Amino acid sequence: MRGVVIHAPKDLRIEDVAVAAPSPHEVRVRIEAGGICGSDLHYYHHGGFGTVRIKEPMALGHEIAGVIAEVGGEVSHLAPGMRVAVNPSRPCNACRYCREGRRNQCLNMHFMGSAMRFPHAQGGFRQSITVDADQAVPIAESVSMAEAAMAEPLAVCLHAARQAGSLLGKRVLVTGCGPIGALSVLVARQAGAAEVVVTDVAAAPLAVAQRLGATRAVNVAEERDALASYAADKGTFDVLFEASGNEAALRGALDAIRPGGVIVQLGLGGDMALPMNVLVTKELQLRGTFRFDSEFQLAVEMMGKGVIDVKPLLTATLPLENAVEAFELASDRSRAMKVQLAF
Repeated sequence: MRGVVIHAPKDLRIEDVAVAAPSPHEVRVRIEAGGICGSDLHYYHHGGFGTVRIKEPMALGHEIAGVIAEVGGEVSHLAPGMRVAVNPSRPCNACRYCREGRRNQCLNMHFMGSAMRFPHAQGGFRQSITVDADQAVPIAESVSMAEAAMAEPLAVCLHAARQAGSLLGKRVLVTGCGPIGALSVLVARQAGAAEVVVTDVAAAPLAVAQRLGATRAVNVAEERDALASYAADKGTFDVLFEASGNEAALRGALDAIRPGGVIVQLGLGGDMALPMNVLVTKELQLRGTFRFDSEFQLAVEMMGKGVIDVKPLLTATLPLENAVEAFELASDRSRAMKVQLAF
């Protein structure tokens, strides 16, 4: 079968990859849709991120959905022909963190399309993929394959919202309006936030965020002091979802957060220098958020019930053979929010 394989920065190839028959507790899924994520773009442009680097050819992709083609002999709850979203996480279920219920912190996590381990965990941008049966989550008939492939980034934002605590009636600030920031707007509004203000340095993603329910969109490249009015009386916002990974975005938002406010850091952009005196004197709570666990199932259910609509984020779908063009389009924030491949 064919797969989208990264060999080095800007060296993305469509090439043959092996088909694996399912073991007794596995299923083989024929992939139909796959979304290009920010981490995929880091591999494409830079060969990795931080200290993580490609050391061998690796199929990219972890936002995938498809149809079950084969089931292992011990699988009884799934059958060929079922439409599923594929959870890219495979925790070991045996380490101390898995036993504590923190499976997203698994010491032996196998996460698709990741060079964090060696041999690398091959990704899902293949015409079919064989996974543990628990990783294949059935989707509602009303959910398209393109929407189902959004379950993974939506799960990331649902997990971040849990880190923040109740959002009911809260005033929320989202910095960075890429797919994760935009999905954070959807999640915050669905969770009952009274106000959601978004910031970015580009007009196109801000426009999408407003269509998703943001009450105000601020282009901080054009309005550098736009958040100043929110700094009165030590700050306004109860919760900040920092989705850009940019130090300037985080530092610029601190004055607008009220004492006791919660900062959930979603974006990963490297090390940051923070004014600790501000965090200390305003008693701000800085919380990390990493991947997801049970939120993947929740994401599928929410889309199936129609309480979260991700369709406004879907920019374009290109065929597998046009993967390089798709990656270039996904890299252009003025033209694209979420670009997907059709397999």
